[in-house]
Amino acid sequence: MDLGEFQIPGNSDPNQKTSHLSLDIGGSLIKLVYFSTNDGDDDDDDELGRSGKESVGVSNGNRSFPVLKGRLHFSKFETRKINDCLDFIQTQRLHIGGCQRLGALPIEKTIIKATGGGAYKYADLFKEKLGICLDKEDEMDCLVAGANFLLKAVHQEAFTYLDGKKEFVQIDHNDLYPYLLVNIGSGVSMIKVEGDGKFERVSGTNVGGGTFWGLGRLLTKCKSFDELLELSHQGNNRVIDMLVGDIYGGTDYSKVGLSSTTIASSFGKAISDKKELQDYQPEDIARSLLRMISNNIGQIAYLNALRFGLKRIFFGGFFIRGHAYTMDTIAVAVDFWSKGEAKAMFLRHEGFLGALGAFMSYEKHGLDDSMIHHLTQKFPMSSLVGDKICSPLNGELNDNESIECSVYAS
Repeated sequence: MDLGEFQIPGNSDPNQKTSHLSLDIGGSLIKLVYFSTNDGDDDDDDELGRSGKESVGVSNGNRSFPVLKGRLHFSKFETRKINDCLDFIQTQRLHIGGCQRLGALPIEKTIIKATGGGAYKYADLFKEKLGICLDKEDEMDCLVAGANFLLKAVHQEAFTYLDGKKEFVQIDHNDLYPYLLVNIGSGVSMIKVEGDGKFERVSGTNVGGGTFWGLGRLLTKCKSFDELLELSHQGNNRVIDMLVGDIYGGTDYSKVGLSSTTIASSFGKAISDKKELQDYQPEDIARSLLRMISNNIGQIAYLNALRFGLKRIFFGGFFIRGHAYTMDTIAVAVDFWSKGEAKAMFLRHEGFLGALGAFMSYEKHGLDDSMIHHLTQKFPMSSLVGDKICSPLNGELNDNESIECSVYAS
């Protein structure tokens, strides 16, 4: 495409509600990131003196552009409920602020950045329902761009979680690369990141969030991922998992460093128990399933980090969802296999890496390169997520606050 054929409409009017929407349409979830200059709260504007207001910034070269100050918001929907997502976009008028191709026919006029396989699968649906064209960006490019942005620009984005203790990690921008990015969606991708736009997908596994959800639905009859995750919180995996102590009469296998509580075989007790599926509690099944998948991902991630000599491992993707048990299981797996030399690190905006990367790609179509580099977090605010309001992050690991930021308008 000729980059000169695009512009961002309406950004120079500080009183206009503007939204730049990007999508990451995966096999299980649709993730949305959108920028808005209108938070609907004039009192906040008066108090802060900046939210939703316009100032002037100087971009590369001799051109000056207005600086728009507003918020990045984060929302998600199940892909199987894509019509809910379309209704949300239309109701909030999020598609109005997309790129416009000059001289195009009305139905082809508005372009929204999108990534993920669903950007191809549902392109016609978005055009039919909303009259917008999905401009498709490469999934891996977006994941890496989103992760790099969060790690560089957002304060206290990365943290460790082990034995119920959360600690934020101070990121040295001069020593960020290389690192391993483990994105856990329906499946799992493991990406060695060496810089901006420099990366390689080095491994992955088909046992991921889709596996947890799919098997969980079959085995527990849960109707949503969140329901299954909550169910697992109530369960006891030792009822179903075979432990080292079950094999060694309650003792450790100390010669090889295995405690009696180490899982020897996930779901292993179902072999010898004279029980049918209905005899097991669904919460115990959910717990065992979550433990099995999280352990597997943590081990494969560390082995790949070891393979390439990478010291930092960041985990993202909506499989985690800030769930304490999931993070603890992954962290324990990394700690165990590395003998304490490596730590699993998690991201507060874990599920929105691809959508953020797609958002950043708007700079290719009329936005100055400074746009994304000028996105800086001021402080956490509340944001609309689906049909409910989430509060700022205050110890709850699964909250996704909006980020106050600034962008240059063309």
